[in-house]
Amino acid sequence: MAKQQDKALAQAQQWLQDNQIHYLLAQFVDIHGAAKTKVVPARHLDLITHTGAGFSGYAIWGTGIARNGGDFYARADLSTLAPVPWLPGYARVVGDGHVHGQPHPLCPRVLLKTQLARLAERGWTLNTGVEPEFILLKRDGAGDYQPADALDVLDKASYDYKGLSRPANRVFLEQVTEAMAAVGADVYQIDHEDAPGQYEINYVYSDALTSADRYIWFKMAASHAAEQLGMLCSFMPKPFADRAGSGLHFHVSIADAKGRNLFEDKADPNGYALSQLGYHFLAGLLHHAPALTAICAPTVNSYKRLVVGNSLSGATWAPAYIAYGDNRTVLGRCPGGRIEWRLADAGANPYLVTAAMIAAGLDGIERQLQPGKKVDDDLYEYDEKQLKRAGIKAVPQNLGEAVTALEANSVLRQALGADFVAEFVRLKRMEWIEYSRHVSDWERQRYADFF
Repeated sequence: MAKQQDKALAQAQQWLQDNQIHYLLAQFVDIHGAAKTKVVPARHLDLITHTGAGFSGYAIWGTGIARNGGDFYARADLSTLAPVPWLPGYARVVGDGHVHGQPHPLCPRVLLKTQLARLAERGWTLNTGVEPEFILLKRDGAGDYQPADALDVLDKASYDYKGLSRPANRVFLEQVTEAMAAVGADVYQIDHEDAPGQYEINYVYSDALTSADRYIWFKMAASHAAEQLGMLCSFMPKPFADRAGSGLHFHVSIADAKGRNLFEDKADPNGYALSQLGYHFLAGLLHHAPALTAICAPTVNSYKRLVVGNSLSGATWAPAYIAYGDNRTVLGRCPGGRIEWRLADAGANPYLVTAAMIAAGLDGIERQLQPGKKVDDDLYEYDEKQLKRAGIKAVPQNLGEAVTALEANSVLRQALGADFVAEFVRLKRMEWIEYSRHVSDWERQRYADFF
């Protein structure tokens, strides 16, 4: 093993020389999924490979490390080395969090790798394809956020050609596409989404760890490209009350050692080409959906998106009800030989979402759970009586409810680790309490002269 590591390090050092890389961005993510880095001269690659780039653990959200606790070291995964197109002479390398020389169980990437190891024990690999949605914004004269493109005002803006072709938008999309190529993520289509300034960039699926790494890279590249053009690339789930929010849909399947898709069965009587293994995994997701909501929709703002009701365009895509079918109004869409998990939003941490999906899905497989009856109807049109008759329940409708559901879920708590769940719950409950105490303009307008 040591000889293999030394060989990999020597190859990486040669790659740095060949590509004229002088500095490294040693990168990891905090519990919120925000990229954190240190700049490391390339000649010290061996240091961050063996020991890691050092950070104060208490200064990072969600490590569970106290002020008087140990340091957090991001130990480089050499397979993630990639040049940074917008910073000539720089490369990014992703690190796994270590504390006292051991993988830190509260590091999101370490947590995901732990869940992936459970699949590997069965000879399985989880493949995921993510669909990032985002909105390009700018500040107006009053300091508030508005869509960056003042001409992007259509009520039904999905697939709008003009929104794609205007110079600033086009340059932004082209730069992000080129940046994705640097990490081997082949972009195969780009479209304007439902809201003004909203886009989606689709790139090829990969194994789940690579997919999560690529999504963080996507956010880094998109944020830089937008800033250079005087814009903000926002991953806020719901910036505008009367417009569609931004999701982060996960397309999920499991492959065996030969690369065969174990979720595919063309004889599926439902017509979804989904195997029994796939249905068990899906059933696990649906069974644990209330607790998963806290991780998939991790902000106060997330729940402005997870409400049934129409946007101005008449196209609301966020699912609020726990059901499945080849149907964009349910949590688990079955488009053929895979599962599209539609609960997560743009503010979610991809490592944590994937780890939680594995934990829930494996519980479904181990207990051979069934997802129940498929739903083909538009659930946005159902009233409360219809939902009750169909036995369809809603996901939690605010962050406080979702956090309580996660805290009470023994399966996820055991799989993800009691310490991680406790830290996540602590931070998110604080966020919910702070929001609940905030006095908004809406309240002043409604109540100042009400009584």
